[in-house]
Amino acid sequence: MKPIATAEAPAAIGPYSQAYVAGGFVFCSGQIALDPKTGQMVGATAADQAAQVMKNLAAVLRGAGCELRDVVKTTIFLKSMNDFAAVNEVYARALGEHRPARATVEAARLPKDALVEIDCIARLE
Repeated sequence: MKPIATAEAPAAIGPYSQAYVAGGFVFCSGQIALDPKTGQMVGATAADQAAQVMKNLAAVLRGAGCELRDVVKTTIFLKSMNDFAAVNEVYARALGEHRPARATVEAARLPKDALVEIDCIARLE
């Protein structure tokens, strides 16, 4: 197993790694809309935050040696299921034609009061 850490994505805000490579897969920790340079939350809406989250996930995946097109499973955590359609649009745009398996759940509260958090599992070739 190998931990992944890249300056291109926000540093972990707790005792965990940005991602771990194990068994030919990359297991990415949940990302929220933190700016990697400042560590501050960005985006006033769930859609704005989702755009930053997808950038952060892409950066972690690049640090591990793969890309968003290698993602096989995601989990989306929303503060409000009312934001489902807006986040879905951003998510679909970021992934293009690629459609990994996915679960979406509403969470009572997310780290730093984020509106959206996404984690993923990707395949390494």
